[in-house]
Amino acid sequence: MKITIIGAGNVGSSCASLLAQKDIVQKIILLDVKEKFSEGKSLDISQMLPIIGSNTKVIGITNDYSKSKNSEIIVITCGIPRKPGMNRDDLVQINANIIRSVTKKSIIFSPKAKFIIVSNPLDIMAYVSYITADIDSSRVIGMSGILDSTRYRYFLSKKLKLSPNDIQSLLLGGHGDTMVPLYRYTSISGIPIQEFISEEDNNIIIEKTKKGGEEIVNLLGTSAWMAPSASVVKMIESILKDSKRIFSCSAFLKGEYNLKNIYLGVPVILGKNGVEKIIELQLNKKEKNLLIQSANHIEKMIKKFK
Repeated sequence: MKITIIGAGNVGSSCASLLAQKDIVQKIILLDVKEKFSEGKSLDISQMLPIIGSNTKVIGITNDYSKSKNSEIIVITCGIPRKPGMNRDDLVQINANIIRSVTKKSIIFSPKAKFIIVSNPLDIMAYVSYITADIDSSRVIGMSGILDSTRYRYFLSKKLKLSPNDIQSLLLGGHGDTMVPLYRYTSISGIPIQEFISEEDNNIIIEKTKKGGEEIVNLLGTSAWMAPSASVVKMIESILKDSKRIFSCSAFLKGEYNLKNIYLGVPVILGKNGVEKIIELQLNKKEKNLLIQSANHIEKMIKKFK
């Protein structure tokens, strides 16, 4: 079982490290365009593995896509990260060219692979990878709602002084500022969220969640990497083990939620074939309007890119 991670920066190398620690794949190819960069990262990770008892092989490669041949999953993390003052949309043209290039090269050697897209702006980059790879949309998935939900659970747990492990939540829509909170679908150990916090106070938490990535950019001068990497590993694990886990991911819609030809964050069942099913929720009028607004924003970005 082979997984290829394209981009050996903070997200890519952290993803390789966390996945290797799981010891659920035989080989991880860490590929980067920068000479010797991925080799150094993979060597560091490999020297950690005997300590934790993992048998996964992590191999660093410089710009040779033939080494990714027959990968089960290809994770695309490469691209220009956000800098202070930038939003995700500022990265469209630069990163779209990068995503198009690496997808073309990857699909040649791994025509049956599933693709997980992490690069920003995520929903747009998932769309670019999908039309470039020209494969079934179930095999191209954007990592979005998992991260957004995780951030929300963290901030909510701090507010309520409860364990985030007991919070179940679901966020739809675009990754970032246009995410759609689902107050009605949030609970704590099965208890509706209404029993703990009002919708108005919850909206304050949602706004903080929307700015969660931006806050890290302002503090560090670059994008987050640990939480995104952990989110990707959750997706990989569900696909490889055919676990049928339900996650909110950026998936290609073909009429679901009355939306077509767009990648958007929705609840999906992840299994061995990628997106096994898109789950349609019975949204109320307010939730539908927010989802449409999110979709319209992404569609405008796609048209601008085209």
